[in-house]
Amino acid sequence: MKYTSIIHTIIGITIAATCIAMCSCGNSQSGKQHNNDLDTIIAQGELRVLTISGSTSYFFYKGEEMGYEYEVIKRFADDMGLKLQVIVAHNVAQLTKMLNDSVGDIIAYDIPIIDNAQDEVMHCGPLSITEQVLVQRNENPIADVVELVGKDVYVEKDSKYEKRLINLNKELGGGINIHYIEPDTITTEDLIEKVAQGEIDYTLADGNLARINSTYYNNLDIYIKVSFPQRSQWAVRKHSTQLAQAINQWTSEHYESEEIKAINKRYFESSKRMEQHAILSITEGRISPFDEIFKQEAQAINWDWRLLAAMAYIESRFDTTVVSWMGARGLMQLMPKTAEIFGLGMDSIDMPQPNIRAAVQSLSSIENNLVSVEDRAEKLKFTIAAYNSGLGHVFDAIAIAKKYDKNPQVWYNEVEEAMNMKANPEYYNDEVCRFGYFRGRQTTTYVRDVMSLYNYYCKKIPQ
Repeated sequence: MKYTSIIHTIIGITIAATCIAMCSCGNSQSGKQHNNDLDTIIAQGELRVLTISGSTSYFFYKGEEMGYEYEVIKRFADDMGLKLQVIVAHNVAQLTKMLNDSVGDIIAYDIPIIDNAQDEVMHCGPLSITEQVLVQRNENPIADVVELVGKDVYVEKDSKYEKRLINLNKELGGGINIHYIEPDTITTEDLIEKVAQGEIDYTLADGNLARINSTYYNNLDIYIKVSFPQRSQWAVRKHSTQLAQAINQWTSEHYESEEIKAINKRYFESSKRMEQHAILSITEGRISPFDEIFKQEAQAINWDWRLLAAMAYIESRFDTTVVSWMGARGLMQLMPKTAEIFGLGMDSIDMPQPNIRAAVQSLSSIENNLVSVEDRAEKLKFTIAAYNSGLGHVFDAIAIAKKYDKNPQVWYNEVEEAMNMKANPEYYNDEVCRFGYFRGRQTTTYVRDVMSLYNYYCKKIPQ
């Protein structure tokens, strides 16, 4: 294994140090201190990773684990030959407590490097330096924070953005019109979306959060910094010197590698928006070159083939060569793991009929699992939502809907709203929510886009 010599060297040095300390002090507690360091982790074959569910760290999408921090720590674990167990906390304070209670081995989440934090943990791994930035649209953007005087800026109430904006307003001598939004009704990502859609003009966000959201909205300007740089890193327990050294050495050797650069590009640079193309001519009663395949495969689940065609257009614009930022492929944008479950390998995943057939099998499986939704027409919307998000997030949304007095049998304006709520920590940290953070609006928009296009096809194309 590539890192065997590194591991043996680190373990050897640390064990020797431990033995000297135990002999010198005669303190039985010293031995206990070194439990769950890298030697124990290697012996157990598993690295327990603590993180917080979020758009930059860890989330599920179409049933697969994703997130920038997750992918980087997984590369480390793979190189060490370790399985990965992810344990999700609700906030940084809980992360630190869980780490020091030995619930996990490492925090793969940016922990601010401040004096009191360094007393509780040992920082290690990739160093992140971020600032809060002004989020605005890129048409006629302001060029300096001084120009915020007289402008309306919206931030979450009782957030770090509120504190920074209040201080900035004082620094400028006042004049910024600050609007405080209750965090139980809206999130910073919601505010960014409102900026992009022209509903508000300005908000604040952390640099990385702004960067990710700029890949969804191509009209954002996120270049004005409004705070001092904040350093942050991953963390291990104070006594986990083996693990910290291994993480630091791996980082120094790999963090500028093409593989890590590709992960960074996928999350923070690659556009998440599908390019728009004109819908093919329907003058001859055809939607796409693949109509006959849609008709044939739709019979297996008793679906209207035009609904499958609408999904395919929204997924890929009928382009068989499209590969999304997260690796989904082909007409129906199948994730490779999903395709594999239904017997479709990488050699045929881009082929139209196999791709559509595997998607239909996936839809059938989803539909069969949605036994709680009784109405057939409603179940179709739930199934389409789960195809986009993954079944777990739809189950979460149903559970949230039940808890917050929404109708769990109806998608539009009921479970749909519960799905949107999964971007808010108050709700995705709720005990009824098992799959954590999710950018729900991408799924609720997806369902509405598919159904709108399907209704259009129904008017124009005979069944």
